[in-house]
Amino acid sequence: MDDHLIGWLTALDEDRLARVLANRPDALAAPWPRRLDALAQRLTDGFALTEVMRGLPLPPLEILQACLVIGGRPTEDELARFLGVSASEVIPWLDRLYDHALAWPGLDGRITLPGAVARWWAAPCGLGEPLSSYLDSWMLNTEALRRLCRNLGLPYQGGKRNAAVKVVASLSDHERLAALVGEAPDGTLGMLDDFAWDGPVRSVDGNRFVTPGTPERWAADHGLLFRTQWDVAEMPREVALALRGPDYHGPFTPDPPHLGTVHADAEAAGHAMCLAAPHAVDRATALLENAGKTPLPLLKNGGVGVREIRRVARETGSSEDETRLLLEVCTVARLIALDDDEGGLVPTDRFDAWRLEDAPARLRVLVAAWWRMERSSLRRPAGRYPTVLGDDPAGETIARIRWAVLGAVAEIPEGRAFASLPELVQSVRWRAPLLDPELLAECAPAVLEEAQLFGLCTHDTLTGLGRALAALSAIAGNEGDADAPQVEHDPALAKQSAAALAGAQRTALFGADLTAVVTGPPSVELSSLLDRAADRESRGAASVWRFSPASVRRALDAGEDADRLLAELAAVGTLPQPLTYLVHDVARRHGEVTVSSVGCIVQGSDPGLLAEIAAHRKLGRLGLRLLAPTVLAGSAPAGETLAALREAGYAPVPVDDTGQITIRRAPGRLTLLPGGRVAELDPPAALLEPAPDPREHARRLLVSARSSGPGGQTWAVIGRMATRLPTAQQSLLGFVVDRDVRALITLADGVTATVSHGELRSGVLDAWCEEAGDYLEFPLHEIASVTSTY
Repeated sequence: MDDHLIGWLTALDEDRLARVLANRPDALAAPWPRRLDALAQRLTDGFALTEVMRGLPLPPLEILQACLVIGGRPTEDELARFLGVSASEVIPWLDRLYDHALAWPGLDGRITLPGAVARWWAAPCGLGEPLSSYLDSWMLNTEALRRLCRNLGLPYQGGKRNAAVKVVASLSDHERLAALVGEAPDGTLGMLDDFAWDGPVRSVDGNRFVTPGTPERWAADHGLLFRTQWDVAEMPREVALALRGPDYHGPFTPDPPHLGTVHADAEAAGHAMCLAAPHAVDRATALLENAGKTPLPLLKNGGVGVREIRRVARETGSSEDETRLLLEVCTVARLIALDDDEGGLVPTDRFDAWRLEDAPARLRVLVAAWWRMERSSLRRPAGRYPTVLGDDPAGETIARIRWAVLGAVAEIPEGRAFASLPELVQSVRWRAPLLDPELLAECAPAVLEEAQLFGLCTHDTLTGLGRALAALSAIAGNEGDADAPQVEHDPALAKQSAAALAGAQRTALFGADLTAVVTGPPSVELSSLLDRAADRESRGAASVWRFSPASVRRALDAGEDADRLLAELAAVGTLPQPLTYLVHDVARRHGEVTVSSVGCIVQGSDPGLLAEIAAHRKLGRLGLRLLAPTVLAGSAPAGETLAALREAGYAPVPVDDTGQITIRRAPGRLTLLPGGRVAELDPPAALLEPAPDPREHARRLLVSARSSGPGGQTWAVIGRMATRLPTAQQSLLGFVVDRDVRALITLADGVTATVSHGELRSGVLDAWCEEAGDYLEFPLHEIASVTSTY
């Protein structure tokens, strides 16, 4: 643990520490630390630091690289001098690093970085390892160092360490290195420039390193290159800096690249949002209902095939792009899932609850799922769409690209739109430089297309709904399942989703030609009603449905009653007489022919035996009835009927459709999942207490740091108060307090708890309880046993 960090945290005021906690959600993740040393350990975690750096723009990352290149603990002036700017230009970005605990100043004004930052950049500013790391390597023995000093014209005095210092000083000097290279064989300078500017690690011809007189051999003999493998060489950091020259400065880009904008009609954007949002909810409902009728089968290698996508698009009246996007979004939202028995994707129980919600809530579920989705439905790698729900190795990076793209567009003022997609991509790269640039250029157009289908983006600008969603990137970036409901129930997003669906039409104009016209985007309820009883002929600014005997019969087949159907239609518009006649006429003929279901057929050559079976009292539950002297029809499935007949003492055998005797094996349940990772939307079963407010927790940490507390008296207090515990278990309980060890405790009444991050206070152990998801107090005298969980 870094003592500099603990000292800096201790010296912070409440406001500054609260900013650090607010910028580092990992620091307040359960169990939230209650001591500054525990907080410091959280703040220097390598994975957490990586997550924080992914959310930073380019300038602070350039400062981190500059600190690594300078080495040691540089001052602000040294940093500004290396970057070629004034200290006043560097300080605001340094403060941003301080507020994220990615760097901190010492009492001497020097800047300290966490060790994990150095491990992240193997070659900061395109520079290799320090020369000292090569000179101290086991591969360079004393004799080799003597030979290197002799080649550089340096005396070998004072041992290996002093000789290494002289070599570093000699090769770090630009003028001395320039004079040295002037004596090199032809071609050496060009090769060294390649390493200095496009290195530090490059592939080489290993044979040239052993051939006298070659540039490679000369550079290796003078310590300018070190061959780490037969065909790989590296250039030390000091050598590359000396070759770049005294006028070289590290990259520093405090200003974002220019992003040209043009005028955007805010009213037109709002209108487009009100058209797209209800349409997306309507098409998602249609897709899910279609899957309920015909399960979507998966390919052998995972995912849904193109033929199925085209079939669903044709049957639901959606475009293929809409079908691709909504199918993946509904899968992430878990409105649809794989059912092995059904042989494909079918709606889940969540869909039944979702369709009962109001339209804005349904829209938010879809939008939140898209916001967290770790795939891009409309991305076209190599010019073609990937398999829907197939594996995507990019995964989480795609989600981060989505957040970054919409975040960049959200910074454009309202009433303006970006003028050029390449400029937008460059702007995103400045704001999120750690994203894969090729994947970003590939995904950015797809992200905007998908956003447009949901009404989040239109005419190269964000709508109100899109701006509300873009503001939630911090929530989406946290991987916990419990964060998804925060997105769905965000007040600003709820307000905008209601506005997006406020203009949806809830009435229709019924014509005598058996058509229904909706001028504007129809509400989901209206679309569902008309889709049940009519066929949609067109969509757009106005949608048209046409009633026919077949469409009305379809509604009656689905369980509708003629009078109830007419009442529902009359509630959304005035019905013409021809439509009323059509419904009544179809209803009058509906049911003229009946079809009953038969679970199985029982056949036999003896009519008397079949009559006995039909009259058997124990077989009454099978619903057997005579269709012919030698044929029985039953309502129970064949397997159940077969087992019941055998239990009753008969000897039936199963046959297939051709009459051949078959042996049926119980099918094994096959576990298949759509390819790729999806975001979870369910909150955890046990809801944890919310994380503390950053300001309140900062105040508590500072008070705890300044109070005396038990300190070194931990074991004395435990030994005096925890009288039920043997000595070894008292020691383990002390580690729970002083070292945040995790242990299982059992109280005198038999209650058990898994605890960690303990504190002693007035005869009680105040510790984090994993089962309760909060800090609880356990009286020391009631603790009967302590067991390690490791």
